[in-house]
Amino acid sequence: MRVGVHGREMTPDNAPLVAEIIGRLHAHGMDPMLTPGLAEWLVGSGHPIDRPVLSIGDALLSEIDLCIGLGGDGTLLDTVALVGRSGTPVLGINLGRLGFLSSVRIEEVDIALRNLRDGRYALQDRALVEVLGHDELLGKHNFALNEVSVHKRDSSSMIAVHVHLGNDFLNTYWADGLIIATPTGSTAYNLSCGGPLLYPTSDVLVINPISPHNLNVRPFVVPDHYTIRLELEARGDRCLLNLDSRGTTIEGNSLVTVRRAPFSIKLVQLEGQDFLDTLRTKLNWGLDLRSTHGGPKA
Repeated sequence: MRVGVHGREMTPDNAPLVAEIIGRLHAHGMDPMLTPGLAEWLVGSGHPIDRPVLSIGDALLSEIDLCIGLGGDGTLLDTVALVGRSGTPVLGINLGRLGFLSSVRIEEVDIALRNLRDGRYALQDRALVEVLGHDELLGKHNFALNEVSVHKRDSSSMIAVHVHLGNDFLNTYWADGLIIATPTGSTAYNLSCGGPLLYPTSDVLVINPISPHNLNVRPFVVPDHYTIRLELEARGDRCLLNLDSRGTTIEGNSLVTVRRAPFSIKLVQLEGQDFLDTLRTKLNWGLDLRSTHGGPKA
């Protein structure tokens, strides 16, 4: 199995661990191939590499069967952006803190690699959202796994976002911004802004205002067959448009059209991994503090 290995630049003290994981991949019969940025960082951190370095561009994706992101959830989102429309499966190995999407912990690496080698895993399709238009700014990377969001810029006044579902007017949100989240992204920015949790294979999207000034509005779940049109009205001349961890500035009176992307991302789901278990263990979902502190139980 030819495995692409991707990672962000980290502190140099992480380099031995990254080099060790690459060595474990080889020991389990896989052929690790590093992305150019990761290879350059390893060399600069004093760890010369003897593994192939992937070519840059679309040819990169034809060389690998799987792409592994080494880091946190931000690195996994970068890896999703890297594989794009290729259909290459993605797995995250967590070197960070929470690692909700990067589900393999360091102590589980050998078990995970054995499962990969032996075919004990499934591929789960995760929906993406894409932004139509703004090609001059976004190019091919007009899609997101977690969310598309628009924001006021810096400390400027709130913005008004006039939202249509298809041709039907939904609402005007006076807020610091607005999130359009996928089911996968429901546990990310959407959750921190008071949005609902969604099962990751649900066919819906969440429209969630950020610090709304009209307090009677709440997050709204809609079927993902809708094209969502956002008409921005800002006092400043620019707004921020974010797709996962990638951001750019756009005109303050822009039209942003968001829809479910016509392709999906394949996330590797290893044996023993379960979304509901991850909710309980990593988000403390349903944790009863009374029982953990020895208090009275219901």
